[in-house]
Amino acid sequence: MCSNSWVRWNTQELGVEQQGTLPGLARLNNLVRSVQTPEFAGVTFHEVLAKSALNKVPGQSYVPFGWTINPYRGCQHACAYCLDPDTSITLADGSNRPLRDVEVGDVLVGTTRVGRYRKYTPSTVLAKWSTRKPAYRIRLADGTTIVASGDHRFLTERGWKYVTGAMNGTDRRPHLTTGNSLIGFGVGPSPQFADHVSDEYRLGYLTGMVRGDGMMLERDYPRTGKSDKTYRAYRFRLALCDDEALERTGAYLSHFGVRTTEFVFSTGATNRRPMRAIRTSSRQHYQQISALIAWPADPSAAWRAGFLAGIFDAEGSNSRGIVQISNSNQTMLEATVLALAELGFDAVLGGPAPNGVYSVRLRGGLPSRQRFFGMTQPAISRKRGIIGSTVKTHADLRVMSVEPLGAELDLLDITTSTGDFIANGVVSHNCFARPTHEYLDLDAGDDFDREIIVKVNVAEVLQRELVRPSWQHEPVALGTNTDPYQRAEGRYSLMPGIIDGLASSGTPFSILTKGTLLRRDLPLLQAAREHVPIDLAMSIAVYDDEVQRSIEPGTPTTAARLATVTAAREAGFDCSVFLMPILPYLTDTRAHLDEAVRRAKAAGATRLVYSALHLRGSVKPWFFSWLAREHPDLVDRYRAMYPGASAYAPKEYRAWLAERMRPLLRAHRLERGREDVVTGGVASTAPRRTAAPSSGLAAASPTMLF
Repeated sequence: MCSNSWVRWNTQELGVEQQGTLPGLARLNNLVRSVQTPEFAGVTFHEVLAKSALNKVPGQSYVPFGWTINPYRGCQHACAYCLDPDTSITLADGSNRPLRDVEVGDVLVGTTRVGRYRKYTPSTVLAKWSTRKPAYRIRLADGTTIVASGDHRFLTERGWKYVTGAMNGTDRRPHLTTGNSLIGFGVGPSPQFADHVSDEYRLGYLTGMVRGDGMMLERDYPRTGKSDKTYRAYRFRLALCDDEALERTGAYLSHFGVRTTEFVFSTGATNRRPMRAIRTSSRQHYQQISALIAWPADPSAAWRAGFLAGIFDAEGSNSRGIVQISNSNQTMLEATVLALAELGFDAVLGGPAPNGVYSVRLRGGLPSRQRFFGMTQPAISRKRGIIGSTVKTHADLRVMSVEPLGAELDLLDITTSTGDFIANGVVSHNCFARPTHEYLDLDAGDDFDREIIVKVNVAEVLQRELVRPSWQHEPVALGTNTDPYQRAEGRYSLMPGIIDGLASSGTPFSILTKGTLLRRDLPLLQAAREHVPIDLAMSIAVYDDEVQRSIEPGTPTTAARLATVTAAREAGFDCSVFLMPILPYLTDTRAHLDEAVRRAKAAGATRLVYSALHLRGSVKPWFFSWLAREHPDLVDRYRAMYPGASAYAPKEYRAWLAERMRPLLRAHRLERGREDVVTGGVASTAPRRTAAPSSGLAAASPTMLF
């Protein structure tokens, strides 16, 4: 029910405490106790004494209410740490990727303490989200630059330090100063990434791989039984121990129209790895390959990066931290040295060895090695890894300056299993998503689904706030962030006190929920309605039982929620149904939408609110993880609809959806609410039966499931 988290439910029954929980961590003020009960197996309730109940909605928010109340705190990802989306992140296989492309489930490089030293270790991405904050640029002596919020932390020779802080006062905290040295290997002036979708890169890779390790054979052979007749054979073959490089080569050849067949080249033995190979005997394909691997007159940087990746996969090694590429062909050696130099690397040619092979060795230690892998992106992961290595600072990572950029930027952050990751070559502290994580020493992954923060005194605090002379009786919305009728309400019953406080003070309010526990409070809401206007809305997004069980495991069934709409109508309330979100290619068929509108109307809904799927912040990677697991065939379509940091469905899709919905609403005589200019969805405008206080009326929020 909340816009920034997936809400998990079990079917609710009146008077029965339900098992399970919702995500819920927030800033803890005055922890009273942490409770586990048999009725809620696997769930911990963290009971806190709240200092405030009413939450002011930021002025820039385009919603028809100014205040909210959250008796239970959900997964808001109120992170303090964040980095520029272009920041280079080191993966466990030794490759590098911009932070914008890192996804939940990816395995990165983190660190762990082993005795007196830190070691590089695998670290899994548990969450990812975006935020907008004032940004700072940190410049290091080796040329590395990092753009981060002032609250981000980096590991220095003197421990963890924030980007900004003060020596005294309320902002006092350890922070970066000039002369501090960060821990890691750095990336130098400008981290770059190979563009795998570039044809120039593909051509360079094929040149390095095929010329380095492939067989190209063109020869005349006598025809069988005809000694005076010959035929010309064309043979291409590439045999490798590493499937990653073989598959990349085959894919690149296929991209250019060259079809190859795969076969087992050797089965392997105790001292020899098995090998697979690809081949073709087609004259046309042979000639195509010859053209593809021709030396370009003026190679681009992308071609050089691809060439180095190909020759490294074919003839390269990474032993004891030393990257080298070996070959006996002078043309290949010269091309390798030149490509490295053109891309800014320092390399030296050594040899020959007794077998006549020379080696091009990369100089500059770990910083140069990681920059090489980042710029070239070779395919073979076993040659790239740094897992198990001791964390040592090889480059000059002294802080030269910390400069405010004078603007707020869209920044990203992740939560990892080790609590850190490598950002632009330095050890970076990750955000545990909420300040309470460190306070409670909670795990950043599964605990977020099993730790519920309960403001046990929220009703008492609300009563005090509502009688203040400064309170203007503005509309208050419940359910705009976390659902007030989540399962924890079955145990704590905080809503009756909140309803009574709002009604007795003359404050209009709205409730948006997926919880059928709303029925418990309908008599109380009927009494409250005699004093203030009240809006009720039920969120029912999916009308296909199989899809509903998959995307909302354990939620109250669609039938149970529709029955709650009927109960609200029988109690005399108008009740809107939020058909949000509509999932492209899953719940946007005419049949599904027609069924949704028909059943909402039959249940007594007074209005229907709809919008397309909205993927903001941390919700996006979690949704894509679900999609990849349940509907992998739709992943590419969704990535095209929601590229990069885009959170909204394309304007064209929203227009198409509106055209599909209009005749269905007319056919079932169900009114549509007004359109919200920000989300493209609609907001409830249910009519009032009672006079409104001078403060105005409450309206249901256009909050979405995702």
